[in-house]
Amino acid sequence: MLLNELMARRQARWRVGFLVAGLLLLIAAFLSLSVGELFIWPWAPSGDLEQQLLVQLRMPRLLAALTIGASLAVSGAVLQVLLGNPLAEPGVLGISGGASLALVIVLFVLPIAPSPIVMMIAAMLGALCFTLILVGLSRRRKVSTARLLLIGVALGILSGAVVTWAFYFSDDLNLRMLMYWLMGSVAGVSWQQLVLLLVVSPVLVWLCLQGKKLDLLMLGEQQAKQLGLDVAAFRWRLIFIVSLLVGASVALGGVIGFIGLVIPHLLRLALGTENRYLLPLSALFGALLLAFADTLSRIVLPSAELPVGVVITSLGAPVFIWMLLRSHID
Repeated sequence: MLLNELMARRQARWRVGFLVAGLLLLIAAFLSLSVGELFIWPWAPSGDLEQQLLVQLRMPRLLAALTIGASLAVSGAVLQVLLGNPLAEPGVLGISGGASLALVIVLFVLPIAPSPIVMMIAAMLGALCFTLILVGLSRRRKVSTARLLLIGVALGILSGAVVTWAFYFSDDLNLRMLMYWLMGSVAGVSWQQLVLLLVVSPVLVWLCLQGKKLDLLMLGEQQAKQLGLDVAAFRWRLIFIVSLLVGASVALGGVIGFIGLVIPHLLRLALGTENRYLLPLSALFGALLLAFADTLSRIVLPSAELPVGVVITSLGAPVFIWMLLRSHID
């Protein structure tokens, strides 16, 4: 009886979390569509200019922010289970840096501007390479979780250095402007680029439904195998899916860190570790955080717009330091 009451309380907490996330997400979406140099009621734009601003600029921007935020948060939650590291996250581990490095290489190699699909494939391959390095090292007993984290940070620094050198020696104005975008920005996202959502959305939904299998994986490989989970095949699917989501996120909005670190970790502290609830709720709160940060980046300065990656970093860095201080990692 006591166990049933405890389970009912936990499920009630998760339900409240979903309700709060849904309500806040609606508010964040309204602010994203309304706030700017011109305030626009999303359901009743008063003229052609407001209609164009809403449909051509703010709607694609909002959809990109929601998709990227959800993808990074869920990817971070999965990586934390996959690597057994509470501080695992695509940006901190350098996976986003691998995606951005691959994008810059493609932009230098191809004589014409690549299509959104080509950019996503390049970013996904870069993210996949860095993910494979980290997963391979994490399975070696000699590499501790703290050392693995430092290796990821070093990979991110290395990729950032290569990207910076590439831009420094480039005379192409478009590549120099891309440096701003790689700092993290969904400004200027077009409906054509959002064709990536046709690939990302079903993959994201599938990943959010893998919580029960991740719960089995958290028990340990042997227990998961005894309960019928093909651990090796499932792990490789997760690696591929996370790389795809991170690659698509970098292709759409550049390198945006800390969402995949902060959101899943705080939800685990507040609500519990059941991944069947944690993954979809991480997606909602990740989308909420990036939509809110993007709106904030547009209104903080009266005559300029901050890269949303800078806003997220400013919000996430103090939380990350707090998490490092309270985590017990070897």
